[in-house]
Amino acid sequence: MFGRDIGIDLGTANLLMHIKGQGIVLNEPSVVAVDSITGKAMAVGEEAFQMVGRTPDDIVALRPMRDGVIADFDLTESMLRHFLMRVNVRSTFKKPRILICCPTDITSVEQKAIRETVEKSGGKDVYLEKEAKVAAIGAGMDIFQPSGCMVVDIGGGTTDVAVLSMGGIVTSRSIKTAGDQFDSDIYHYIKRKYKLLIGERTAEDIKKELASVSPSGRKEEKEIRGRDMVSGLPRTISFDSQEIDQALQESVSNIVQAAKLVLEKTPPELSADIIDKGVFLTGGGALLHGIDELLTEELKVPVFIAEEPLHCVAIGTGIMLENLDKMSGKVRA
Repeated sequence: MFGRDIGIDLGTANLLMHIKGQGIVLNEPSVVAVDSITGKAMAVGEEAFQMVGRTPDDIVALRPMRDGVIADFDLTESMLRHFLMRVNVRSTFKKPRILICCPTDITSVEQKAIRETVEKSGGKDVYLEKEAKVAAIGAGMDIFQPSGCMVVDIGGGTTDVAVLSMGGIVTSRSIKTAGDQFDSDIYHYIKRKYKLLIGERTAEDIKKELASVSPSGRKEEKEIRGRDMVSGLPRTISFDSQEIDQALQESVSNIVQAAKLVLEKTPPELSADIIDKGVFLTGGGALLHGIDELLTEELKVPVFIAEEPLHCVAIGTGIMLENLDKMSGKVRA
């Protein structure tokens, strides 16, 4: 078997792989379960995610990615190596070329760290591309015309906002407020108000099932189970959507402000194009109930959720892989 081209969305929450000619072949949580005594990886991906908050003392479930960049190089290398072997893209004769996405405001040091880690994991030539640009391509936006396009990519660790034209980023902003911060907000709100400790996965479930930032609101209610901070015993409370709106208010406001700042720096001609085309939301955070309505109201321009927001970056890497030979001179960082 010869080496193949592969695109990777190395996300804080999930890792997706796109093989040229096959499409998305892998979508797994970016989690590694490690033996705390030996340091050996016990499980990776979905299997490791099921262990979060439920492991004995000698096994720890960790996320090697934080805020869109590598927090633990060894674990990231182990995770990538495991997934590359699973999708069978490595070859004795030829290693795959890999296109990998990174946050818009990533530093040159962080770029180098990502490239070296991917090369150690089994990649031959490693190409880096800005996540906002790839997400826009994956959402179906034609960013190569002399016309303005705007994307807000709300991932797990970062939110990338960018205006693009002629195949490049005109103005952008990346903030470390995204899906993981939403989970943290919910966790701390319940801890502060109800003196109840909940797990990371419970906070994420609450976000998916109850959270709403729509001006019109969402009326859902759910029983939440956790550990009482006073008695130390299990306790159940009733929690509704309106309370989550309060918990997420500050974080959502940060995303709105980031989008406004990007629009303020956008040239007038491109601003006019955005009014016509609207803003596209990508990433898991685009599924937060009412986020499109809120941004439409705050930005005064139409805001749309991409058709497959969770897969936009991976789909975008697939499109770029088709033209990797033409673009390699520009893409490689």
